[in-house]
Amino acid sequence: MGAGGVKIPPMSYWPEVQRICRKHDVLLMLDEVITGYGRTGEWFAAQSFGIEPDTITTAKALTSGYQPLSALLVGDRIAATLVEKGGEFAHGYTYAGHPVACAVALANLDIIEKEGLVERVKTDTGPYFAKALQERIAGHALVGEVRSFGLMGAIEIVKDKATKERFAPAGSAAVVVRDHAIANGMMLRATGDTMILSPPLIWTRSTIDMACERIGKALNLAAKDLHKA
Repeated sequence: MGAGGVKIPPMSYWPEVQRICRKHDVLLMLDEVITGYGRTGEWFAAQSFGIEPDTITTAKALTSGYQPLSALLVGDRIAATLVEKGGEFAHGYTYAGHPVACAVALANLDIIEKEGLVERVKTDTGPYFAKALQERIAGHALVGEVRSFGLMGAIEIVKDKATKERFAPAGSAAVVVRDHAIANGMMLRATGDTMILSPPLIWTRSTIDMACERIGKALNLAAKDLHKA
């Protein structure tokens, strides 16, 4: 779960959900608007968790945001049923397959492939990102936990590192951290008491180092404000 705070399930979670769905003949439909096209170190998070969903909803990274475009990926199980029952796979609406948006998507996907960005996230920047968060951010007094998967990350803001007590009111401290981060050139999103990151796949190790430096500075400045209050 991305926008809800980068909630990362155990690797056994989605295979078990898939097993239950198949046992009861329920369609497994994934939302990969955030995770699709390389963010988890595979083209889709479904591959990262070793599952085969019936549909995948995608958008955002399909064009890297340069043009609005979304796509629903449909598996053989559904497609075959639609053809069998309806005579053809009828789909689409007025602006489906818009040529400009689709041309941007094709160019974007071509760049992702040529530059090996998915593999880079899996073998290089993703692991480095996780290590950097653990070594440079997790120890801060305001941080209760850091977690990441590929190039998705979360930083939990707490008042007491030992007990994980939050600041009151809920979510207020994260906003202070966010504002200091933005003021220092680092765009962070505050969701509740969690700072979440979904950086561009073109980030390198040096970019990650710079980000951690600015996050650390924001945390230090926020700590002064929060303890003063």
